[in-house]
Amino acid sequence: MGRPPVIPVEKKTSIVLSVLAGEVSIAEAARREKISEQSIGRWKAEFLEAGKTALAAGRSGPSTREEQLEAEVADLTQALGEAAVEIRVWKKSAEGRLGPSRTSR
Repeated sequence: MGRPPVIPVEKKTSIVLSVLAGEVSIAEAARREKISEQSIGRWKAEFLEAGKTALAAGRSGPSTREEQLEAEVADLTQALGEAAVEIRVWKKSAEGRLGPSRTSR
């Protein structure tokens, strides 16, 4: 038996919202969309759990992904500053051995 087709997130969301709104039952949605009831039940549970998590986190601070990106930006900024200092040191060292370069300021 082949693998079932991948259903877009937008479609899953639409089905789950219809079930939650009471417009259709899980069984009816499953028949209509030719999807197993277990799949729709799992999507509904995941949807509700993600909603709880989002509400618990609130807007009090950055998400974990935002924190990761901010840390990465800080690391890269520091590395860039260190590289700039190294380049200045190398230029000064080269000028001492070779004389001033045409691009020195």
